[in-house]
Amino acid sequence: MIAVDWGTSSLRAHRLGPDGKVLEKREAPLGILQIQGGDFAAALESQAGDWEAAGETTILMSGMIGSRQGWSEASYVECPAGAADLARRLHPVAWRGKTLRIVPGLVDRSGGVPDVMRGEETQLVGALPALGPGRHTICLPGTHSKWVRVEDGRIAGFRTHMTGEVFAVLKQHSILGRLMSEGPDDDAAFGAGVDRAREAGGLLHHLFGARTRGLFDELPAASLSSYLSGLLIGHELAAEDARAATVHVLGAPHLARRYLQALERLGRSAAALDPDAAAAGLFRIASSPS
Repeated sequence: MIAVDWGTSSLRAHRLGPDGKVLEKREAPLGILQIQGGDFAAALESQAGDWEAAGETTILMSGMIGSRQGWSEASYVECPAGAADLARRLHPVAWRGKTLRIVPGLVDRSGGVPDVMRGEETQLVGALPALGPGRHTICLPGTHSKWVRVEDGRIAGFRTHMTGEVFAVLKQHSILGRLMSEGPDDDAAFGAGVDRAREAGGLLHHLFGARTRGLFDELPAASLSSYLSGLLIGHELAAEDARAATVHVLGAPHLARRYLQALERLGRSAAALDPDAAAAGLFRIASSPS
């Protein structure tokens, strides 16, 4: 089959064998926001057309390609949900005389205001077999970080934190970024930000310290970005349930490392999951009874 993880900034295509093993993998900066004129069919052709021509008949996609800004909007499935629930609601799209299918997103209404994910549900489905039965907490860091409750192989519910997006906005478009300069990650400054998040005053007060620590030369310009990152991630972690025995982190290695650092600094048990779980998730959904 062809398994496509198609997000806002990139397209990742996998050609899978009958056992789900990745035979080939391609990645391109062809996220849905980069596709000129919404020509998603041509973008998919450029990455997987030869695989389809070679005889692959099952093509499954997940991510923002199924959003309102994507190829065709796939509806949301209510939590709790598992692979079979997603398989029953696959959204059809025509391509090259075949029917592609898009994995629906998930919605959790338990918090009083709807919370949604699109793409992460497929990563979760791919990662769940490694966790086994019982209750687990999974953090998926990113632009919109997700904290997910898993119960016996099903996604019971989740909450979203706009940590990554707020970091980018503050760094690029606020006064906090004026004193910052580019540089390598500063683990000490990041840790200081995590520690500050545990102190009294609240996030809005703490944020201004990302400027004043630069003004008074307490941190060099190249370290202020790491400090801001630690501050925001620290507040995110403080808002989440600390009772989980272990927080499983599922995300890109660089960002996952940051969250693992912060969790361990706060004395919480943490473990990383396979960051390439999306392909495994697409295979599991395609193999589930619909």
